[in-house]
Amino acid sequence: MTNKNNKIQQWQNPLIYLLAFSSGFCIMGIELLGGRILAPFFGSSVHIWGSIITVFMLSLSFGYLAGGKLSTKSASLNRYGLIFIFAGIAILPVAFSSEWLMEAIFLAIEDTRYGSLLASMALFFIPTVILGMISPYSVRLLVTDKNKSGQVAGFLYFVSTLGSALGTIITSFYLVLLFEVNNIITVFSSILILLGLSAMVFNRLNQPTGSSECISRQGATNE
Repeated sequence: MTNKNNKIQQWQNPLIYLLAFSSGFCIMGIELLGGRILAPFFGSSVHIWGSIITVFMLSLSFGYLAGGKLSTKSASLNRYGLIFIFAGIAILPVAFSSEWLMEAIFLAIEDTRYGSLLASMALFFIPTVILGMISPYSVRLLVTDKNKSGQVAGFLYFVSTLGSALGTIITSFYLVLLFEVNNIITVFSSILILLGLSAMVFNRLNQPTGSSECISRQGATNE
């Protein structure tokens, strides 16, 4: 049974690192696309980007707090996958509802500074809070030895930040030139949902079957 647990752990950890890398990629890709979404209504000056960055930093901080709290309550790969699925669903309104929402805010608030801040909050706050929950939850699933917790957390943030860097460069250099913004958002959403489902499927496939549990219990009784 111990060998089986070690084998599961051997495959589970790379999966978690892959998911953390992908979440970092999507976060920065979405943040960059935020500038393109707001630009037709509020422009692309420095205070527009200040609004976007402020909202993302604020929502990520709440996400880290919520993810850390959630990870203390029976953390599992199944719940981890659900975070990705909820994040993917929460991003979809950005693709399908942004235009009328931007127009309504633009007409209601004359000052583009506050208009862009409110628009950023309306579009990105909730999905980014959910995405922010991924990192602390990842640490909880990866750490099995408290003496190595710092090393594990450091490598996780290295992987996640590397994903963010690649998400920034690939989105800004290639994706925005080849595809419509709404299509890119939809692809990011689909990727997050698929990653969440893959985590849940992995968890389901590696759960002990009823027969093996009975055998284990019978063996323990005999001993």
